[in-house]
Amino acid sequence: MADLKLLALDQDDLAIVSAYMQDSVFRVADLSYDAKGRQFMVVFNRFVWEQADRKKKGFERRRSVISFKRVEAVRTLGVDRSNPDAVCSLLAMRFDQKGDGPEGTVELILAGGAAISLDVECIEAQMMDTGGAWETERMPRHPKGD
Repeated sequence: MADLKLLALDQDDLAIVSAYMQDSVFRVADLSYDAKGRQFMVVFNRFVWEQADRKKKGFERRRSVISFKRVEAVRTLGVDRSNPDAVCSLLAMRFDQKGDGPEGTVELILAGGAAISLDVECIEAQMMDTGGAWETERMPRHPKGD
């Protein structure tokens, strides 16, 4: 399968990227923020949901990166930044618009109640697969809510 490349410029686009990135995992060391360049990046091991229903045996993960441009500030909640080998799991991404303009906060919602908040001038995110795929036998599962 060809590498996936997606661009998000609004809330609808971000929802699509979020769906593809659900259950991606990353190490804290794979977070980076360039304040001067106003860019935030994360390198993930992405679960390949778009092929999960076609597989009879085993599933797939791919190395992927997502970058957000026009980032004015980054905040974390529940992410142990002193432990670079800690692994986090992405559940979803959402955007909270501030006022009538394009600015707002992109929130990366992580398992265990953790989150990364990005104050952005506008949504400008790019996601792409960057490396080969490998097989995994486990498909992420989520407990059913009440």
